[in-house]
Amino acid sequence: MTQLDPNRLRTWIAEHIGEIIDVRHEIHAHPELGFDTPLTVHALRTPLVAAGLTPVDFPGGIYVDIGDPGEQPRVGLRADIDALPLPETTDLPWASVFEGRSHACGHDVHAAVALGAALALASQPALPGAVRVIFQPAEETLGGARTVVEQGILDPLEQVFALHCEPHAEVGVLGTRLGAITSACDYLEIRLRGSGGHTARPHLTADIINAMGRVVTELPAMLSRRCDPRAGMSMVFGSAHAGVAANAIPAEGTLTGTLRVLSMDEWRGAEKLVREIVESVVAGTGASLEMDYEPGVPPVHNDVESHLVLRHAMASVVGESSVYTPEQSLGGEDFAWYGEKTKIALGRLGVRRPGTPITDLHQGGFVADDAAIEIGIATLAHAAVGALATSER
Repeated sequence: MTQLDPNRLRTWIAEHIGEIIDVRHEIHAHPELGFDTPLTVHALRTPLVAAGLTPVDFPGGIYVDIGDPGEQPRVGLRADIDALPLPETTDLPWASVFEGRSHACGHDVHAAVALGAALALASQPALPGAVRVIFQPAEETLGGARTVVEQGILDPLEQVFALHCEPHAEVGVLGTRLGAITSACDYLEIRLRGSGGHTARPHLTADIINAMGRVVTELPAMLSRRCDPRAGMSMVFGSAHAGVAANAIPAEGTLTGTLRVLSMDEWRGAEKLVREIVESVVAGTGASLEMDYEPGVPPVHNDVESHLVLRHAMASVVGESSVYTPEQSLGGEDFAWYGEKTKIALGRLGVRRPGTPITDLHQGGFVADDAAIEIGIATLAHAAVGALATSER
C-alpha cells in the first residue's frame, strides 16, 4: 500500500504556495457568478495544464484526474468556485475589480486549496489510486452540484471530500462532525393581491400590509408548533415590498424568505406544511395568494467512514488538539447533493488571522487569510490518499 510522503508534501507546498496564493488573488479580484465563470476556470486550468494534467470541461467548471490514467478515480475532492452578487468593502490590494461582486464566502480559497491539492498529489511519485478534483460552479445559486451529478462526474467515486472557510476559527484550526453538519435550505416567495384604497377606509380594502404582517409573524410561530423543536426549523423573511405612499393601502405585496431545517425528515414535509399554514393565514384577510416554493438543498450529512478519514487527515496536519467538532450550521450547502450519490465529508477550515475581529461569511468585509491555504492543501491531500488506502482493492 502506497502512503503519502508527508515530507515530500511539505516540501512541495513550501516551494509552490506562492504560486497558489497568486491564483487565489487572481480569482478573488475577478469574482464570477453562477455558471458564468470563464476567468476563474482559466486561472485554474492554466497551472493544471502546465503540470501535464488534462482538465475536462463541464458547464461552468472543470475536473481533473490525478494518478494512473488507466485507472478509474475512486476518491474525489471538491471546491466551489463562484462568487456572490455583493459589493466588496475590503481594502485588499487584490480586492474585486467588478462592481457589486465579491468572494465573500471564500470560494476563491476553496478553489486555490483544491488546485494546490491536485498539483501536490500529481507531484507524488505514486498514489494508491486515482483522485478526481472537481471545480464546481454555481454553489450560491444551488445548481452547480446538481449539474455535477447529472454529468456523471461522481459515478466512479466512492468518497468525496470538501472544506469550507470558517471565519469563527483561526488559521491552524480545523473542524468536522459526524452526521449532519449543515442545514436544509428552501426559498419561498409569497405574493398577495387585493383591493387597495385610502388608509382612512381600510375596511373597504384587503389591507395587504396587514395581511403581509400576519404571514411574517404567524408562519414562523405556527411552524414552531407543528414541527419537532429538535429539528431546528427556522423561517426568516429577507424582503417585504408593498406600497409607495403613507396614506394609500397597496393592492399587492411580495414577501421572500428562507426556510432552514436540520432534520432530513422534517425537510421532506416542509413545503406541504408551509403551503398549508400560509393558505390558512391568508384565507381570513380577503387577499388572494400566489406562492412559489423552491426546495433548495438537504443537509450535508457526513458519512461515518469519510468523516473518520477527514478527521485523521486534519489531525495529521494541525494536531489533534487543533481539530474541533463544530455545531451544526443553519447554512445551506449544495455539496449535500453529492451525498445522494456517494459518501461525503465536509470540514471547516479556519481562515481568521489570529487577533483580528470576526467578519462573517456573506459580508462585504470578509477576509480569509492566505495562511489558511497551505493547511487546506495538506488536509485534502492527506484525506484523498487516506481514503484511497482504506478502500484499496
